[in-house]
Amino acid sequence: MRKLCTLTLAMFLSTIMAVYAQEEAAVETTEAVAEESAEGLTISGSVDTYVRGVIGADRDWAPNTAFANKNGFGLGMVNLVIAKEGKKAGFVADLVYGPRGVDAVFNSVGSPNIVNQMYAYYKVSDDFKLSLGNFNTFLGYEVISPVGNFNYTTSYMFSWGPFSHTGLRADYAISDKFSAMVAVMNPTDWTDFNPTNSYTLGAQLGYRSDAGSAFLNFTYGDQDGTVKPEKAMVKAAILGGEDVISGKSQFQADLTTGWNLGDAFFLGLNATYNTFGGSTTYTTLDSVNVTEVESDETFGFYGVALYPQYSFSDNFALGLRGEYFSEYKGGFGVLGGYDADGAANVLALTLSGNIKAGNLTIIPEVRLDSFSEKVVPNDDKMSNTGVTALLAAVYAF
Repeated sequence: MRKLCTLTLAMFLSTIMAVYAQEEAAVETTEAVAEESAEGLTISGSVDTYVRGVIGADRDWAPNTAFANKNGFGLGMVNLVIAKEGKKAGFVADLVYGPRGVDAVFNSVGSPNIVNQMYAYYKVSDDFKLSLGNFNTFLGYEVISPVGNFNYTTSYMFSWGPFSHTGLRADYAISDKFSAMVAVMNPTDWTDFNPTNSYTLGAQLGYRSDAGSAFLNFTYGDQDGTVKPEKAMVKAAILGGEDVISGKSQFQADLTTGWNLGDAFFLGLNATYNTFGGSTTYTTLDSVNVTEVESDETFGFYGVALYPQYSFSDNFALGLRGEYFSEYKGGFGVLGGYDADGAANVLALTLSGNIKAGNLTIIPEVRLDSFSEKVVPNDDKMSNTGVTALLAAVYAF
């Protein structure tokens, strides 16, 4: 009997020890997985706000560029970026909330206007990476987040080029300095889904060195798909009988480059050309019939901007954005007034200071927009020039 009790006790103790060892192993495994999941996880972002006034124009006037267009005290956005970089795979979740964010993701109808970027990627090799999802555009000198820009207001070229793309992107490092990228994407700024069943191709050739960088970028594709006459009739009815215009394939070529010309002086440049290869105009004659008029006449815009910046100290820098922007054959209706040939242009000069206080950047800014046509309202008159001034605060974390 004693032997049986002893054997039973031994079996009971060994069972307890086995269960305890399994629990310990499970805990260790869980902790290891959690540690591995947390490894490479980063959280960053920014908060920005501003106060703005108008000089020499009606108080509610603003240039037709993105963000910071409200008078008086205004809000930018809260930007929260959660990213995970593993050895082979990772993701980026970039969330925005506020007026600047709403303007940036205006076509994100299915994600309550808060998703700025959301993509996952896989490193096929050290030199080759595939990304799938929604990512900010690779065109242009400026970006959506104010942390990435020297000036607080934005250029015409940035404002009327693409903001974001959704698709499959392949990046390849040709060498330590040269890179290439190709992508298949939804139409520009349709981030949540594809409403047109047409696609846009993207490509980039890049160069980076310690002194600076240069990127040559391209996009090409039909942005609104094939418009069927019956849909044109419905849309015309919604628009109150106006003609419905469908653009043919859009092409954009863009050069972005910037170089350190000494310890304190930096010079950036952005040049772009954006054109539609023609259009189809749908006119509703009555509630049943629709006429289609094809045109091969191209229309669009082009521009160039210089970004000289000088750092007087670690805490203060001064920069000028000098942009020339021109539309032809009516362009995209950006400038609002045109000559008999549908042409118009603007020279926009923006002087900005960057005052650093830790993670906080204070940006005093004065901007002058001089138009070829009289499009600026000023006391019941129209003039060619408008001046705005603002003070912005951007906190990065």
